[in-house]
Amino acid sequence: MAKRGLKICLIVSTLFLIIVSIVTITLIFTVFKPKDPTIGVNFAHFNFLSPNMPMNVTLGMIITIMNPNYGSFKYQNCTGYITYNDTIVGNVPIESQFVPSRSEINVNTSANFMVGKLIQNPNFWSDIIKNKMRFNLTSTTELPGKAIVLKYIKLKAIASCSCDISVNITSNGVESNCISRIKLF
Repeated sequence: MAKRGLKICLIVSTLFLIIVSIVTITLIFTVFKPKDPTIGVNFAHFNFLSPNMPMNVTLGMIITIMNPNYGSFKYQNCTGYITYNDTIVGNVPIESQFVPSRSEINVNTSANFMVGKLIQNPNFWSDIIKNKMRFNLTSTTELPGKAIVLKYIKLKAIASCSCDISVNITSNGVESNCISRIKLF
């Protein structure tokens, strides 16, 4: 009788373990599958046609990070770079933050532009004339940190973002289009 009860207990335990494993694997590949964050960049307006424009300019900016995942993300201090024709013309210090799951945060920071490097680029003035008083910049950033799922599972992750930024000199308008990815380790 004891052997029969032990066999039933073993079979029930095995079935329970198989069901829990299947449910866990299904959740990992559906609900908990990492989704890329949405990152947007908004610059403060600045008059690029000012006759008193300094060689270095600091522009305020807001970076909006939307985390669609069921896991939170905590990233470390990092620096983003702004380039014009493969020349670094600015940097953006980004302080560490915690991005809760399925939420959005705004990060206030500033972009430090080296205007002298920008206007000394041999292509700058021809681009301004050709593009009707517009020029394009590219911004790249990597946010190294940890993805935290269910408060206990911590995975190393890097969220990377690349933005195409279009600056209209006459209207002082700045438009950005960003593509972001997350990679877990």
